[in-house]
Amino acid sequence: MSRPLVVILCPKEFKFTDPAATIETPFLADVADLKTVWLDFNAPFPAEVLDAHAIILWHGPLVTAAVIAQLINCRAIIRNGVGFDSVDIAAAALAGIPVCNVPDYGTEEVADHAVALTLALYRQLFPLDAEAKSLGWKIEQPRAAKMRRLRTQTFGIIGLGRIGTATALRAKAFGFRVVFFDPYAPTGTQKAIGIERVGSLDELLKISDTISIHCPLSTETRGMIGEKEIARMKPGAFLVNTARGEIVQKVPVFAALRSGHLAGAGLDVVEAEPLRTADEAATPNLIVTCHAAFCSPEGMIEMRSTSAKIARAAVLGETVWNRVN
Repeated sequence: MSRPLVVILCPKEFKFTDPAATIETPFLADVADLKTVWLDFNAPFPAEVLDAHAIILWHGPLVTAAVIAQLINCRAIIRNGVGFDSVDIAAAALAGIPVCNVPDYGTEEVADHAVALTLALYRQLFPLDAEAKSLGWKIEQPRAAKMRRLRTQTFGIIGLGRIGTATALRAKAFGFRVVFFDPYAPTGTQKAIGIERVGSLDELLKISDTISIHCPLSTETRGMIGEKEIARMKPGAFLVNTARGEIVQKVPVFAALRSGHLAGAGLDVVEAEPLRTADEAATPNLIVTCHAAFCSPEGMIEMRSTSAKIARAAVLGETVWNRVN
């Protein structure tokens, strides 16, 4: 009998993995054949993907209901990362195919990145760097006014999962008053880590000097931060997003930055990323990083190893973990 096939599916323009799959191979070589396939975002899935017994999916190619209907051998789809919005998980569940993710691989990196963006905004690192390198040495009063003492500020978190919790602990260590909104967090979570809980998103927006987003992208959260929500934020507040771009509507955010209602934004992700126009890129008081908050060699090895272990369990008929459907 032929051996099971595990396919690593990666978007063509991002060489996230190596052709030899050096991280995954030690976990799978004795139980399955392993192949890496690079695919354009909208290209049809080739037969070798549709025939696979397990698919390790990098961010990019969409696994729709139509694709799932053609997966005749598939025992698991494993998203190499936290988000699983690129997979129709309901269709997969109906087909009896587990969809799994790797929710903990980048916890430290993303939390560190969120706090780094926050500190860069509060301490005005990039404008001051540009001023110094232009051979000037002057801090204008409007710039200095944004450089507030952290202990006087309220750091608001939307979504207190693994990354949200890690971010909360880091912000707390810097002296922020930390509050969060998460209707799904267990009762008493705030007591366990020593922060405050509010009962509504509206309340969080009104009291926070910084809003940091750490919830998953879903039908509930898509476009959750729009014009009305931004208007409810404090004048001069900061917005940080290291979750998913589509949670925040970029047009009202950029408008609020231009009007001065928001003092700054630190975005690792943007709606319909990347930035599309020179006008978007020229938005004042905006820091954008290239959906890179998760990156580190250690994190990538952890993520790929976990995905390979889940794929191994799937092809062996064992129970998989991190199932989201």
